[in-house]
Amino acid sequence: MSDFTTFDRSCMARAMQLARQGWYTARPNPRVGCVIAVGGDVVGEGYHHRAGEPHAEVNALRDAGDRARGAIAYVTLEPCNHQGRTGPCAQALIEAGIGEVVYAMADPHQAASGGLDTLRSAGIKVRGPLLEAEARQLNPGFIKRCATGLPRVTVKLAMSLDGRTAMASGESQWITGPAARRDVQLMRAASDAVITGVGTVLRDDPAMTVRAPLLERPDGEEIARHQPLRVIVDSQLRTPASAQILQLPGPVLIATNRVDPAQNYSAALQSPEILTFTASGEGVDLEALLRELARRECSEVLVEAGSQLCGAFMAAGLVDQLVVYMAPKLMGSNAMPLLTLPLDAMGQSIDMKITEICAVGSDWRITARTGK
Repeated sequence: MSDFTTFDRSCMARAMQLARQGWYTARPNPRVGCVIAVGGDVVGEGYHHRAGEPHAEVNALRDAGDRARGAIAYVTLEPCNHQGRTGPCAQALIEAGIGEVVYAMADPHQAASGGLDTLRSAGIKVRGPLLEAEARQLNPGFIKRCATGLPRVTVKLAMSLDGRTAMASGESQWITGPAARRDVQLMRAASDAVITGVGTVLRDDPAMTVRAPLLERPDGEEIARHQPLRVIVDSQLRTPASAQILQLPGPVLIATNRVDPAQNYSAALQSPEILTFTASGEGVDLEALLRELARRECSEVLVEAGSQLCGAFMAAGLVDQLVVYMAPKLMGSNAMPLLTLPLDAMGQSIDMKITEICAVGSDWRITARTGK
């Protein structure tokens, strides 16, 4: 649309800045920001902090108070239209006497959409979308989950300059430096679920948790209280009850191929949930696992595993992006490759689009998107 002013764009850009303040805490809900303005002045701001608490519009209305009557509300996502853990934001805007709503993008969630029609029916002027492309970048996983029933999958890998991820013995700690490891902590903190394989559990005994001190943020303790779901792909139930990943706070799910799981984890402080995802052969049906995670409102899934499981996700066409940390070292020809992905001809190669290359401490982070 062409009727947007510089002030409109400024207010929406500010709403997006606010939405990003809930980057690590709003999950599994979308990140949303709201600005309320009257006569060229901003009178209220708000964003969605965490699930179960007021949405961005309600927080902005509280900030604006009586000044909200007749004002314009700028919202990064169509105001919700359903009663969930909180009331519908469209109704809250109507009751506050808002005169106009400018939105960045429509709500892709079928149950929550319809807010724009409700506002129009109440006589409120609605304009949009405004800065839609930027708004979609706030919630790519949420948008994909609503559209496809699958979460957005990021595979994280660390490699040497010669493309190796572990020595022939399996030794892989640590390829990258402290700055890259902190960066991975932030990726975990923004994820609803973190997937690893039983091979990694047996070899490295990882925690796969978000650790507040490593985040180096003032709200680190708050972020770490909401741990992502930790998922172990373990077709034959080889995860020992003593594994560190089972001993720490936060939910754990073991995805197996065993039809009748009989493993006893009673010795573990954190008893895992065990679900069967039967696939042909001895593996786990990875797409079925991802659909179950999406059903649990997991929008962003991070895979931190060895070359075999990461290669299986890639071969199945389930990966949206790769994040590869490249360290300035050589590990030699006997070391393991980046992915176990047996391809024999150039025509079988998988094209990727590099979207970012940046330095992280002494390492380089390469982000590449699949062609989907």
